[in-house]
Order: sequence, then structure tokens, then C-alpha cells
Amino acid sequence: MTIPTANVSSLAHSASSSPAGSFPTSSSLASPIPARRVDLDWLRIAAFGLLIFYHIGMFYVTWGFHVKSSRASETIEPLMLLSNPWRLTLLFLISGVATRFMFDKMSPGAFVGSRMGRLLPPLVFGIFVIVPPQTYFQIVEALNYSGSIPDFYLHYVTASGHWRIDGEPLITPTWNHLWFVAYLIVYTLLIMGVGPLLKRLPAMLFRPLGSGPAIFVLPWIAMFAIRYLLDPVFPETHALFNDWGAHALYFSAFALGYAVAKHEAFFETAQRWRWLTLGLALLGWCVWVGPRIVGWTPPPGAAADIVGVAAREGQAWFAILACIGFARRHLRRDGPVRRYLTDAIFPFYIIHQTTIVAMGFYLDPLQLPLWLEASILVLSTIASCWIGYEIARRVGFLRPLFGLKPRPRAQQDVPQSA
Repeated sequence: MTIPTANVSSLAHSASSSPAGSFPTSSSLASPIPARRVDLDWLRIAAFGLLIFYHIGMFYVTWGFHVKSSRASETIEPLMLLSNPWRLTLLFLISGVATRFMFDKMSPGAFVGSRMGRLLPPLVFGIFVIVPPQTYFQIVEALNYSGSIPDFYLHYVTASGHWRIDGEPLITPTWNHLWFVAYLIVYTLLIMGVGPLLKRLPAMLFRPLGSGPAIFVLPWIAMFAIRYLLDPVFPETHALFNDWGAHALYFSAFALGYAVAKHEAFFETAQRWRWLTLGLALLGWCVWVGPRIVGWTPPPGAAADIVGVAAREGQAWFAILACIGFARRHLRRDGPVRRYLTDAIFPFYIIHQTTIVAMGFYLDPLQLPLWLEASILVLSTIASCWIGYEIARRVGFLRPLFGLKPRPRAQQDVPQSA
């Protein structure tokens, strides 16, 4: 998070003045607002790291992905569903928090210029350099494409390939996994209009949200309504346009992060109830995934289906609260490792999926033992991300293309996050 570094060791570890077993009040949650949320820096690093491993898992499950293992199965799908409902929502919420801290320290013009300078170059570079190999290996595997790489690239950039997979057109140029960056750009611009309103919302709204039962109930209800009412009509596409279900969820999370960024009661309450929310998240996962494991899918609209959707969104929100709570309790220590990873994680995110697709494509025909193949895929993904980052941070013109700030004139290495 691009927030000035500060010592946050003075923060209280819990709202100890509230009686055990009761919800604390705003008056009992009096920790000062940190100048930098080191806990969320660590949580952002962990969430992007989880995303990378999730995409490695996508090669081995039955769900759609750009290339697939010939040995894909349902084996690890329940494990993947432990993070599926909440990992992206958490990232948008953290991005909203970071945006609030940055916006409060800049003029609107400087803020927009800074954010677009960090987000637009990686998106454009990704669309035309990082992502094309994913599409190439996808059409080779699915369509037995035999054209040359230059011929493919010409068709890719001019949207003239007319490739269809399972009857659906393959749109190019595309951003694939970089859709998160595109959505973040749009949400950053939107917050310029509603941000002042969010900051001035009456305390009667955010105090209950941050320090009472409403923190459990209200976001859960909103997420359930979005999933149950909008998702069937507007299934998630990551295509930006007509993706209203995704926007309703992700922009709401972004706006919530922006609104509560400096409402410390929210974070203290999440810390206080971290074990309860973790238990509720696991319970929601069991209720939602249980029928899948035994091979039963309730019909849409049935009571069991409604309960399943409610359980899924309960898992999502309670997992987010648990992550925030455990991070605030255990991840407030700063140091060189945090600074290095904060700088590195965005380039890792940009690079990782192309490596997974390419390596998966070439590894699968070898039919190595599955444990060995997966180990090679994991290690090669991590190695490519690390090598790519180390090259990018040392080469001036590459830095903005990977979301890194230009190197200061004094050549000091001061890592900053996207």
C-alpha cells in the first residue's frame, strides 16, 4: 500500500476495555489511526500470493482455464473453494483502504496522475506483451493452431483471429488475469466522485458498522443480495462492460475499504472477534461445499440453494473479517522483508499467469509423476516472478511497465507498492 511508513507499535493489540463476550462500543475503541497499515501490507502480499497458487491450481481442476492438465480432476476443488469466495473481494477492500490514505495526502489532480501512472502502463504492457502467450498456448491446445508466432500476434493485436473455443469467440486483445488492474483504474476514478461523501457519512452509520453486530450482518446481507439477485442475470465475466454483478460486489468492497480506512473501530472489532469469524467462515464453507462433495446440487431457487448462497457469502465476509483481524493482531511488524515483498508482489502478479500457462502446456505431455510436475510448475512460477522483478526494478524503462515507481535520482531503493 502506498502509504508513508510509520511506527505503529503504539497501537493497542485489542479493545481490552470492553467486557469479554460483548461487542465493544466506539468509545472503548480508541487506538490512534496508524500512518501506515503495515498489517494490510502483509495481508495484501498474502492475498496476492494466494492468488498465484490459486491460478496454479486452476491447471489441475475441472473448471475452465487457458490450458488444462490432462489429469485435471475434482480432487482439490473443495480446497480451492476455501478461498474462492473472498480472495478478490479482500483485495478490492484493501485497495480501497490504500486509496483513502493516498487521496487524503494529495490534490485530486496529483492523485489521479499518480494512480494512472502506476496502473495504466502495466495494463497496456500486459495486454500487448505479457498476456499474448496465454492466448497463443490456449488456441494451440484447444484448436491445434499451427500458424507462426508473428502471424498469431498480428491476428491478436488486430482482433482478426476469429478464434472460437467451445462455440464462444475468443476476444483479442485481452487483459486476462489483469482485469483486476482495469477494474481498479475505473474504481479509482469513480471514488473521486463519491469519496468525499463516504468520508462525511454520519458517524451513526460507521460506528455501528465498526463496533457492533452490524459488522457481521450488514455486509453479509448485501453480498448475499448481490450474489442471489444479480449473479444469475449478470454472471461474472471480467469484461468490464455489462459485468454488473461483479461491479456491485467489488466496487462496494472498494468503497467500504475507502470508508473505514481511518475508522479504527472496524479493525479493532475484526481483531477482537477474529476467532469467531474464522469459525463462521469455516462453517459457511462446510454448508456450501458439503453438497458438492457428496455430488448433490440443489435446484435453483430451492431452499437448500438459498441456504447455500447465504453460506457462501457468509464464508466470504467472515473470512475477510478473520483475515483483517488476524493481520492486525499478528502482522504489524515492519522490516526489510515486508518492504521488499510490498514492492515485488505487483510485478509477481503481472508475470505469474503467463508462466503457469506456458509451463503447464509444455509439462503436461511429459506425463511426469503428478507431485513432480506440480512442484516444477510451482517453482518455475516463483522463479520467473522473482527473476522478472529483479530485472524490472534494475532497468529504468521497465519499472513503470511493471507498476514500480521510477527510480529516484539519488538511486535509492525505496520500495513502494501498487
